[in-house]
Amino acid sequence: LFPGAKMGCFTFIKVMMILFNLAIFLSGGTLLGVGIWVKVDGESFLNIFGALSSSILSVVNVAYLLIVIGAILLVIGFLGCYGAQKESKCLLMMFFSVVLIIFIAEVAAAVVALVFTGLAETLLTGLVTPLLKEKYGVDRTFTEIWNITMTEVHCCGLNNYTDFNNSYFYETHHSYPRQCCDMQDWGITTSCHPHPCGCLLQGCFKQVLEEIRTNAGVAGGVAAGIAALEIAAMAVSMYLYCRLDEK
Repeated sequence: LFPGAKMGCFTFIKVMMILFNLAIFLSGGTLLGVGIWVKVDGESFLNIFGALSSSILSVVNVAYLLIVIGAILLVIGFLGCYGAQKESKCLLMMFFSVVLIIFIAEVAAAVVALVFTGLAETLLTGLVTPLLKEKYGVDRTFTEIWNITMTEVHCCGLNNYTDFNNSYFYETHHSYPRQCCDMQDWGITTSCHPHPCGCLLQGCFKQVLEEIRTNAGVAGGVAAGIAALEIAAMAVSMYLYCRLDEK
């Protein structure tokens, strides 16, 4: 009876492992497909989901981000699902290793984000500010994403309005984007000057940090939930791996 109970437990966990990783695999495929769609036809994506682009993801290239995340989820889902189905110790160990690497990377990123926020701002400034100077007002999709971000988050540039100094937009219009103005005082215009209208000194990076701090409880809960799922996935994969030696 006892060996039968152990075998029943093994089978149950194996089925749960397969279903869980099948869901991850399908989610990864969906994200990968959306990422490719955004890369190929970004304007249609913005027209449909424009309002959602006001998050921090607007600062980076959404298409590449979705493609990378989707590909990682595809690999994890395949290793976990196929490894459990075929009872392959090699694939289960690969699944465990990949999830462990991601878990360690997330913990390291969280520590860096907490301890080196200033460094993160410096790195983003070095990457994003040149793009603002070169592509804002030139690349339609890039410009729309930043316009939505600055309007929804109520911010200007990454650090502040001076990010647009010596930019293509400023050199062309001799002014700053209208999102940098207090629209109640300035009215509806296409651009603004900093002193007459009072440009917003708060940049989008600082505003996003404030939003994160305000919703730190929710963000922490989500992070803890993801970490718990990863730990559970590693525990289950290691259980199946060890039990295969007994079969």
